[in-house]
Amino acid sequence: MNVELPFAPVDTIIRRNAGDLRVSADASKELATRIQEHGSELAIDAAEQATRDGRKTLMAQDFGVEQVVDKDDLELPVAPVDRIARLEIDDRYRVSMDARVALADILEDYADNVARAAAILARHADRRTITNDDIETYFSLFE
Repeated sequence: MNVELPFAPVDTIIRRNAGDLRVSADASKELATRIQEHGSELAIDAAEQATRDGRKTLMAQDFGVEQVVDKDDLELPVAPVDRIARLEIDDRYRVSMDARVALADILEDYADNVARAAAILARHADRRTITNDDIETYFSLFE
């Protein structure tokens, strides 16, 4: 699977949860991959909801979002999130701008939760750097 999400915004999300810890490039890459997988799964579910509603356009409510945040308030860029949404769904679906922003918001919250836990794991291991092992450990423990 090709990673569509740039690592820089993912690194920023980890760093805002890391406090005084450093962040390895591998940690950013691992989390970007996990974000992409999760986003793709959410888009599949949203496409199924749109189909049940007789639509070919994914809307924010298909992701369970009632109020969409301003895209400028998000760290994750919308264009790669749009590509993530389209990875596993049929080309006949469209993804509305509100749906893209809603998915970016969901994925950013997801990344914040993982990053916060990874920081705790790194501190527990008495390390000064969050590594991909911390990200992987989070998923082996909590998912």
